[in-house]
Amino acid sequence: MEYSTDNIIKLAWSDRVSFEKIERLHGKNESEVIKIMRKNLKPKSFKIWRERVSGRTRKHEKKRSLLSRPFRLDDYV
Repeated sequence: MEYSTDNIIKLAWSDRVSFEKIERLHGKNESEVIKIMRKNLKPKSFKIWRERVSGRTRKHEKKRSLLSRPFRLDDYV
């Protein structure tokens, strides 16, 4: 269980990993991830994380624009 909790925290801290991916990997939805983070982080660290994650489209797959592709120089040369 400890390994799973540590991995969930690492994934949640990552800016590129969505809550949906965490749910697919570990079976924890967004509210459960928030509870895990609140329980295992220091209060100031949790506050910083919540401010960073709130409103971020990369943490939610449904809010991402799937049509936009990453910039590639080859497309313009």
